[in-house]
Amino acid sequence: MELVGRDAEIRHLAELIGGVFAGGGALVIRGEAGIGKSALLAVAVADAEVRGHQILTTTGVRSETCLPYSGLRRLLRPLREHDGALPPLQREALRAAFGTTDGPVPDLYLVGLATLNLLAEATARVPALVVVDDAHWIDEASAQVLTFLARRLESEQVVLVAATRYGLDDAGLPLLSLEGLADEASGRLLDAVAPELAPTVRRRVLSEANGNPLALTELPGAWGDGDAALRTSGLPLTARLEESFGSQVAGLPAATRELLLVAAANDGGALAETLSAAARLDRDADGRGLAPVDRDADGRGLAPAGRDTGDRDLAPALAARLVAVSGPRLFFRHPLMRSAVYRGAGPARRRAAHAALADTLAELAGGRPGDLTDRQIWHRAASRAHHDEEIAAALDAMASRAQHRGAAAVAVPALEQAAGLSHEPRQRVERLLRAADIAVELGNRDVVARLLRETESLELSPQQHTRMLWIKGAFDDGTGDHAVGPLALAELAESVALGGDSRWALRILWSAALRCFWVEPGQDARQRVVAVAESLRVERDDPQLLAILAYAAPIERGAVVIEGLRRMSSQPIVDPQAARLLGSAAVLVGALDLAESLSAAALTGLRSQGRLQLLARALGAQAWSAVLLVNLDVAIPAVYEAARLARETGQPLMYGTAVSTEALLAALRGEGERARTLAAEAEGLSLAAGVRPVLATVQAARGLAALGEERFSEAYDHLARMHDPADPSHHPALRCYALGPLADAAARGGRVEEARGILREMEVVAGRTPSPALHAGLRLARALLADETRAPALFDEALASDAARWPFARAHTQLAYGEWLRRRRRNGEAKPLLRAARETFDALGAIPWGERSRRELRASGERSDQRVSETRDLLSPQEFQIVQLVVSGMTNREIGQRLYLSHRTVAAHLYRVFPKLGITSRAELGAIFASGTR
Repeated sequence: MELVGRDAEIRHLAELIGGVFAGGGALVIRGEAGIGKSALLAVAVADAEVRGHQILTTTGVRSETCLPYSGLRRLLRPLREHDGALPPLQREALRAAFGTTDGPVPDLYLVGLATLNLLAEATARVPALVVVDDAHWIDEASAQVLTFLARRLESEQVVLVAATRYGLDDAGLPLLSLEGLADEASGRLLDAVAPELAPTVRRRVLSEANGNPLALTELPGAWGDGDAALRTSGLPLTARLEESFGSQVAGLPAATRELLLVAAANDGGALAETLSAAARLDRDADGRGLAPVDRDADGRGLAPAGRDTGDRDLAPALAARLVAVSGPRLFFRHPLMRSAVYRGAGPARRRAAHAALADTLAELAGGRPGDLTDRQIWHRAASRAHHDEEIAAALDAMASRAQHRGAAAVAVPALEQAAGLSHEPRQRVERLLRAADIAVELGNRDVVARLLRETESLELSPQQHTRMLWIKGAFDDGTGDHAVGPLALAELAESVALGGDSRWALRILWSAALRCFWVEPGQDARQRVVAVAESLRVERDDPQLLAILAYAAPIERGAVVIEGLRRMSSQPIVDPQAARLLGSAAVLVGALDLAESLSAAALTGLRSQGRLQLLARALGAQAWSAVLLVNLDVAIPAVYEAARLARETGQPLMYGTAVSTEALLAALRGEGERARTLAAEAEGLSLAAGVRPVLATVQAARGLAALGEERFSEAYDHLARMHDPADPSHHPALRCYALGPLADAAARGGRVEEARGILREMEVVAGRTPSPALHAGLRLARALLADETRAPALFDEALASDAARWPFARAHTQLAYGEWLRRRRRNGEAKPLLRAARETFDALGAIPWGERSRRELRASGERSDQRVSETRDLLSPQEFQIVQLVVSGMTNREIGQRLYLSHRTVAAHLYRVFPKLGITSRAELGAIFASGTR
């Protein structure tokens, strides 16, 4: 039948599919049940088939939501022959995810990269349409991989179309919201399916259906008269549709109803499984026997006596068009039909159906008792109405396997169901807490809250109570339960340490230290976290301990942390997570050169393991330090990638941090308007939660943007806010990094006396920490805020210091001193300083400061050439990053693996880069990059 009223949507799909040779893409079709999502997918499939494209499909099944990678495995089954072309690490990750090898899956995102590259190989010659129906029921691991894939198709010959009732709101994918049909189209569709409908019923159907195509198709058959319509009109539309399907089922033979119930409960969809399991069910209430079943000595059902009987029982359902058979599989014509059948049966019959399926799966697999597959375990668990520790233990073991396979999202419901079946209350609590702990790692706050509410109603041991409180505040992005602050977490950590578990105590203290970083808990809480941390029996250079001290007390323990960092950085660091922690600690204690190198050391391992959440954090630390050092070759790609990955991996505070860092970068490059726009976005993400590091960086970005535009008093106002303890932008560590710009703004904006008060305070701070960043800023601030007689000596002192690691600070000092000299008509002394400042600022890409140096030179009577654009000025951040990697000697495939892109996407970026740089091949990039300018 023609798809009525969807012309615009069909054109949209045709344009997407027809344009695949120029680049792929994704589309999410979202709408209520019966609105026509599956029908549109069928149109897309037909279109792609006519064009000769490959078709890859998968469908979410409600009972499969807890089977990791089940949806993805179905989708990629036709492409197994291509997996030999994958890099070994990706190939093994994909096979382990699908359970065909015993190896662990390092991370879900490595599976995502393998999926992307597998599709790239398979579509090298023939494009593909990837269709995902009922995406709201796809297992979480598959859903995350498919979302990862959908974001990376712009250069692939792949179109992905997914249909869902809900969800995917924050995935950032193109969305087509499917609404009800217009009145005229609704009338045409209804007349086509029910031309003889009485006028009164026709009007009522149109009114009740409200443009829903499935309702327009199905309700007329159920409402043979107006009374039926009136009886059901108070129900929601979905319930009315389910009732309509239920009424169709009610008229079928009892054996057929039982068979449909088993089919509705069956997550696999295999016809043979359904027929075999249906034959195992007991007689129904009327005493009618189902297909004869052979029995063993114990009376246990083995298999249906014959396929003919099963086929005979299935025939009425096929005739009623409730189900269909395609090859070896049985499927319902619409998900609501499955739901109507399943919900229409009583709890006892549903449990019996699951038990029959579990027995069938065990027999078909030839498994021994206790040797249960995950599907068997789920069905066995669903068949239990009371506690069953054997099944609970099997679910527990399945959760552990899911974590091992990189599918932690599956472990949570498995443990929750295991808790429900646990006989011992202590075991029930333990499983709920484990599930909540895993949900914290997944960032699923709603699930954590629900699990902890369930836990609180049970009797907890002291240790379990401790653990529950820790979980409440355990989100390591600073968004944990504010009611459980650092002081309480420090007390918990101390009690755990007294029990002999120092590693667990460190984990708890890490949560406490992060709370100290993101919000201001007060000095007492910070000191308590430090005291407990330093009392633990761990190595003094333990990376987590150093990170805790840096996050909780960056000033008070700055010397201890810097000393430990220098010792650690002098030797190879094998664990990328350890390197990441050390890099982040280095940022907070002002050792920015170490922060940059340690974060870089973490990146390779985190990339190879596919740990993109941690990679986003390591990139964030690297970006922050590189921006403050004005090392744009590192900062530009790091800021871009940190923001992209933070958003993709669902880390809102890390995303806000990356955006604020990007604002700081834009200010340094002279992009004032963009800096203000990014600062406003970051502030909007962080103000309500009082996320001080982001708010401090926002003020630094606004201050630098205003300073670069020579709006000095405004710049001072922004930068001074970082030093006001009552201001939400105040942060004890990050305020140390903007002293030079603050003093510059004060000196040029007539705010010297105000700034001297801040300087005196920071001199006291400097006496408590050897922070290189703080002391570098202080040297310039002292000179800028000094009186006439002391300034020259202080400028000379600042220029005589070891400034090799601080080129921007040195150039800023040269500029400030040159300005000071020129204003006193000492042009001969000023010019060499101004020239040196101009050359450094130009090389660094700090455009406003370079232009300011030129203006000062002109004012001193010396002409100055205009700055020449550099390669990085002409390219997007990702293009610049790819060019850097090409110049380093990496192939497109190697670059793709590093950046979690396909090699075809890398090639497409290079294709756009060449005309921008006026070259025709990658061989010319080396010379261009070496010169740095165009």
